[in-house]
Amino acid sequence: MEKGQTTAVTAEKKKQKSKLSREIARHRSVYLLALIPMIYYIIFKYVPIWNAQIAFKDFKAVQGVVGSAWIGFENFKEFFNSFYFWSLLRNTIMYSVGKLLISLPLSILLAIAIYECTRPVLRKIVQTLAYLPHFLSWVIMYGILLTLLAPGDGVFNDILKMFGGNSIDFLSNTKAFPWVVLFSDAWKEMGWSAIIFIAALMGIDVSLFEAAMVEGANSWQRVRYITLPSILPVIVTVLILKLGTILDAGFNQIFMLYSPQVYSVADIIDTWVYRQGLLEFKFGLATAVGLFKGVFGMILVLFANWISKKVTESALF
Repeated sequence: MEKGQTTAVTAEKKKQKSKLSREIARHRSVYLLALIPMIYYIIFKYVPIWNAQIAFKDFKAVQGVVGSAWIGFENFKEFFNSFYFWSLLRNTIMYSVGKLLISLPLSILLAIAIYECTRPVLRKIVQTLAYLPHFLSWVIMYGILLTLLAPGDGVFNDILKMFGGNSIDFLSNTKAFPWVVLFSDAWKEMGWSAIIFIAALMGIDVSLFEAAMVEGANSWQRVRYITLPSILPVIVTVLILKLGTILDAGFNQIFMLYSPQVYSVADIIDTWVYRQGLLEFKFGLATAVGLFKGVFGMILVLFANWISKKVTESALF
């Protein structure tokens, strides 16, 4: 009896393997497409993990990763004990959370506005104008912002002077600079971020809106009771994913916009690492900060996912 059962189990396993092989062969084009990003992640994401050990070493290029002296958590201590640690952490979280609080609602509103628009031509124009800034580098965006915000002849300062106000050097003013960073990021990225919400809106059953209209629901009520609840799982997923990069406040943007006059409110972890870790060749320190950011982000993702599962019953995993 036992021998017969073993034979049956073996036959079942062979049958499953054969079925799996047929499914792979049938969808081989899909697997080949998936192979490209897999190779990318293996080469540029997983292989470099081996080099992450230099966070615990006094890395010397001539000695290599393996040959460099082991110093334990000294690089982490140097970062945590830095005079600028708390101001760097404050600025980084301020910009990350600020961008999240501004860009996410604006992206949702833009997606709903585009979805609700009944004029195809206007919809396409708005979509194009909203998406376009995403494809511009921060070098170009800096030139545009300089034209708009220059203290001498910038557009905004010309308007202020027209109404009797004084010109403001937005990019060198510690009070104005954070708002420039937050709203310029929203301007550049909210159109691109809205794409995923538009896709979610397209998946809503149209009959729900038709039934609501029959019952006399106005546009706001349809958005409140149908649209937002329907895309809530997508909003939660995007929020959780963004929390994982909460310590990535946007190096390219800050690096292009900031100057020594606004270091107190502009300097973030990544810009400090650039100066300390790369310009002064402290690669071990730079790697230690990268590991700290990764662990901190992972903890936030797990915590946010747990909270989301308890409160909204919708989570990433």
